[in-house]
Amino acid sequence: MSGYRMKRAARLALAPSVALLIVGMIVPLATTLWLSFRYYNLMNPALGGFAGLSNYEFFLTDPAFAQAIVNTILLVGGVLAITVAGGILLGLLFDQPMWGRGMARLLVIAPFFVMPTVSALVWKNMLMHPGYGIFAWVAMKLGLSPVEWLSNHPLLSIILIVAWQWLPFATLIFLTALQSLDHEQQEAARMDGAGPLDRLVYIILPHLGRAITVVILMETIFILAIFAEIFVTTSGGPGYASTNLPYLIYVQALMQFDVGAASAGAIIAVVLANIVAIFAIRLAGRNLTA
Repeated sequence: MSGYRMKRAARLALAPSVALLIVGMIVPLATTLWLSFRYYNLMNPALGGFAGLSNYEFFLTDPAFAQAIVNTILLVGGVLAITVAGGILLGLLFDQPMWGRGMARLLVIAPFFVMPTVSALVWKNMLMHPGYGIFAWVAMKLGLSPVEWLSNHPLLSIILIVAWQWLPFATLIFLTALQSLDHEQQEAARMDGAGPLDRLVYIILPHLGRAITVVILMETIFILAIFAEIFVTTSGGPGYASTNLPYLIYVQALMQFDVGAASAGAIIAVVLANIVAIFAIRLAGRNLTA
């Protein structure tokens, strides 16, 4: 087969994927961009018109936007801190020989397969409910007053729920990386007098560097888009205390019916997410090629 025919066959093979990409991503993005420059209210769509940059100005100057950005950063940072630290500890635990290790690994990984809406309902009604939740029952057994988690600590509650969902993913990645660690190296360090903390800092953590980068990259991309957990538990409240950027866009579009401003917020969210993704991918690339 000539080179021209091979290139033509390759283009034909890629055509369905390119068409799917255009229909599934480019068209919605272009539509959102177009709507972001127009006045478009779902209650009265006939009164739409060209808005220029006013939708972007409205969204960026909204006090809720600054709160949503801060909440998004705290949510991502809090979940990453819990999952990375907890994943390393659980990975070290399950890397040790012990009875029932296979079943324990299966139970730890199980939360990752629970749908976000279901896990949020479980945490809201079975764990964090101040009247009949497990946390309230434990507090009363200890002689303490039950904590109204979703009212008094809404963002922390969301962080705990999301971290519980993503901890199995981090544990699985770190456990896989630990199984490739040369145990003879650890044994030699132990014979030279290195304690557990020294082995962790100078042998285990450097070995997990690439795995940590992968976990941070993957989790950041998905946590930036968290919505269901907030919708089911706190609805972004009290006030805007647990509102992140995706939920603020939802409120603007489907509760205040301002599609134009919501589209501007969506474009801003896409830009911010791509900036974060570019830095994360570059960081991952340096670590993976080191």
